[in-house]
Amino acid sequence: MEITDINQYHLRYPLDNSWEPAWKPGYEQDEHEVLLFELETDQGISGVTTASGFAGRMEYLELAEMFLLGKDPRNVEEIVEELDPLNLWGPRPWHFEAALWDIKGKEAGKPVYELLGGDDEPLPAYASTGERQSAEDRLEYVANRVEEGFEAVKLRIDSNNPEVDLEVARQVRQEYPNLTLMVDANQGWSVPMVEENQWSFQEALSVARDLEEIGGVAWLEEPLDRRNYAGLARLREKTDVPIAGGEFNNGMFHFREFIKQGSLDILQPDAVLATGILNGKKVAGMAETHGLEFAPHTWNDGLGFAANLHMLACTNPSWCEYPIEPPGWTPESRDFLLEEPIVAENGAVKPPSGPGLGVELDWDLIHDLDQSSSA
Repeated sequence: MEITDINQYHLRYPLDNSWEPAWKPGYEQDEHEVLLFELETDQGISGVTTASGFAGRMEYLELAEMFLLGKDPRNVEEIVEELDPLNLWGPRPWHFEAALWDIKGKEAGKPVYELLGGDDEPLPAYASTGERQSAEDRLEYVANRVEEGFEAVKLRIDSNNPEVDLEVARQVRQEYPNLTLMVDANQGWSVPMVEENQWSFQEALSVARDLEEIGGVAWLEEPLDRRNYAGLARLREKTDVPIAGGEFNNGMFHFREFIKQGSLDILQPDAVLATGILNGKKVAGMAETHGLEFAPHTWNDGLGFAANLHMLACTNPSWCEYPIEPPGWTPESRDFLLEEPIVAENGAVKPPSGPGLGVELDWDLIHDLDQSSSA
């Protein structure tokens, strides 16, 4: 089998309702921008993958063609190794691996998770918020998620004035004493052209101590820069709140370093941002060997979410992140390029069970939205 052509689709999906991501203070998001790649083969089987977020605004079809055309897509590990120069020249290569697995699964007539030894058991999910909100609004949100069967919710916290969001967490805890809480500080990476305070070690420790008092906090996510291995290790030693991170760390060696320096309690590689599916599975094995937890980041579009679900389904995760912040960020807006959104039922999510990544794309909508001159 050989990759014979690559189609690129630059998609901008207008949201029904705008929203304000916590990691971009002052920014109102009113569209979902995604770069979709379709890898065609001489066997009539195609594999798909996407880049969203910042990478979704880039154009790099020529790079993809340079590294992928003429390759046998079934040689996943070999191709991923050959894609390594993309880490220097352009976008990270990890999302392309998802398309290779999509082809391989479709040829075998099996979902990716089955090829990698997994199953379709429902994955316990936490409702992952994207905005900072008032206590009143957040309590309404939590009530809706609890009614839907979620037993855990992740809250966002302001780096400039964390006390406001800590008070929200206190009120949520008071109203829901048995609800598991996660807290995301978004300090692991910076957003271009956004001025935001980066926490010092003492600021991170102060927040962690407040979360200890609130109680029932599964983790504090990204309280320091993603490469501050020593600082994260020191923080981990001084608080009882578990420390999580790794969503944007690039490649296996970063996670080896987290483990070597004792930086994290929970490893969170994203299959399309940080490691790929195969290396993510290896990180899960490293976590289990060293007594750590594995709970990947999944805040992507529908295809990125599907790729992460397949990785989760062939590992032993603590939780599955389920991004949802209505009315702006819903399963329908998150997964707009899919025929059907991936939905949680009773607080759990099942991986798509069709061949490959297991999802069907809404090609009519994709062609309507496409802005790529190369498509």
